Amino acid sequence: MKSIKQMLDLNGRRALITGGTGYIGQTIAHTLGELGCETILADLPNANSETIAAEIEKKWHCASVFLACDLEDQVSRQKLVDYIFQEVGALDILVNNAAFVGDSKLQGWAEPFEKQSTETWRRAVEVNLTAIFDLSRELAPLLQKSEEGSILNISSIYGVSGPDYSLYEGTKMANPAAYAASKGGVVQLTRWLATTLAPKVRVNAISPGGVFRQQPEVFVERYVAKTPLARMAVEEDFKGAVAFLLSGMSSYVTGQNLLVDGGWTLW
Repeated sequence: MKSIKQMLDLNGRRALITGGTGYIGQTIAHTLGELGCETILADLPNANSETIAAEIEKKWHCASVFLACDLEDQVSRQKLVDYIFQEVGALDILVNNAAFVGDSKLQGWAEPFEKQSTETWRRAVEVNLTAIFDLSRELAPLLQKSEEGSILNISSIYGVSGPDYSLYEGTKMANPAAYAASKGGVVQLTRWLATTLAPKVRVNAISPGGVFRQQPEVFVERYVAKTPLARMAVEEDFKGAVAFLLSGMSSYVTGQNLLVDGGWTLW
C-alpha cells in the first residue's frame, strides 16, 4: 500500500496550465511544482511571464516554461497544441484554468441584461468553454498515453448558482450571463469528458468561491456575511484541492466538481 507521500508525488510528470500566470494559475503551478511536476504556463504575454516561470523553477527545482497563447484564438490554441506534441512529446496533466472575466470598461459586459452584447457572450464562451473542449480533444492522445492522465477544469460558484444582485448594489461590479452560462458548461463538460475519456484519463473540476482582490468594501462585507466561513477566499485555499485532484490521492475520483467556496453555495 502506498503512503500518502507516495500518492502525492508527481515527479516525472508534465502539466500544461492555461491562464498559468494569473493569480490562481500561479497557485496551481506552484502546487504542482512543489509536488515535483514540470509545468508549462500558457497565457497572454505580460511583463512578468518569463519571471513567473523562472521563479517556479527556482523555488521547486522543477522545469517551468512560459508559452504565449491567446485562448480566444483557435489558431493560437493550435500552435500551443503543436508545441506540446513536437517539443514536449508527453503530457500527464491538463489544467484548463484560463477564463474570460472582462471588466467594467468592456462594452456589453458588466451591464444590465438588456445591454449585454452578443459579442462579449461569444468571447466569453470561446475562452471559458470552447477552448477547454478544443485543448481536451487535441491533447487527449497524450494524456491517454500517460499512466495517470488527468484533466482539471476551473469553473466557478456561478457555474452552479444564480447571482445575488444585492451584493453588487452601489458598485461597478456585475454578473454577466455569459460568465455564468460558460462556467456552468464547464461543470457539465467535465462530467461528459470524465465518462468519454475513462478509464485512462480522470477529469474533475474545482469551483472557487469569491477570491479577495481588493473589491469595494461594501461588496466584501456583503459577501462575507453570506459565507459560513465568514471570509472571502485567498489563493492558498485552492492548493489542497489541486493537490488532491491531480495526484494519486484521488485515483478513484472522476467527474466531480469540488466547491471550494467557504460554504457560500450551501444556503
